[in-house]
Amino acid sequence: MTHAPLQNRVLPTGEIVSASFRGTFTGNRGILDLDAQGRLGTSRWKHKHWIICDLVHPRGRYHGPRPARGWTPLFFIDEAIALAAGHRPCAYCRPKAYRAWVKAWSRAHGGSSGHKEIDMALHSARVTRARTQIRHEAVLRDLPDYVFVLYRDQPHLVFNRSLYPFESGAYGSAVALPFDARQATVLTPHPTLAVLAAGYEPETCSIPDG
Repeated sequence: MTHAPLQNRVLPTGEIVSASFRGTFTGNRGILDLDAQGRLGTSRWKHKHWIICDLVHPRGRYHGPRPARGWTPLFFIDEAIALAAGHRPCAYCRPKAYRAWVKAWSRAHGGSSGHKEIDMALHSARVTRARTQIRHEAVLRDLPDYVFVLYRDQPHLVFNRSLYPFESGAYGSAVALPFDARQATVLTPHPTLAVLAAGYEPETCSIPDG
């Protein structure tokens, strides 16, 4: 008997969907409770520490899509998507990425911050109490690489002064669009955009040649 994929794949729009595409990273927002059909209930988080983890535990074990206890894994095609959805690197299983994130955060926002302060700032900028993604406007030419924007109602990755559409778990070919003073609707939370502009470089899956 063939079962539908679990509702645990995260899109740049913040939606959590049932889809067949595989993830290169997993994420943790607490125990979200999947029913017998693999569908999520009402909750989309149980704490404010939304992290991006490796698929394999530092001790070498893969937790699988439904661990017996402790949390509900979510899956991302790449780190740029996880950042757009409001997550940040895990200090435990991705210490090198986390240290780079904290350094870039300090450059972007001033001073030094622990994970609690970072997560509080991210949470207020990534999602409303109604569980909808918070979006903001920015000038397209001012955006750094690895930010997600909406273009023609579809998520696009900004990279190398081009836009790459994201659909069905993959990036399409570059869209010819002049990077001028036009406004763009940005999906990546504003604090994360600043971290990317300060030099943090996420791990992305294959982007077609522009």
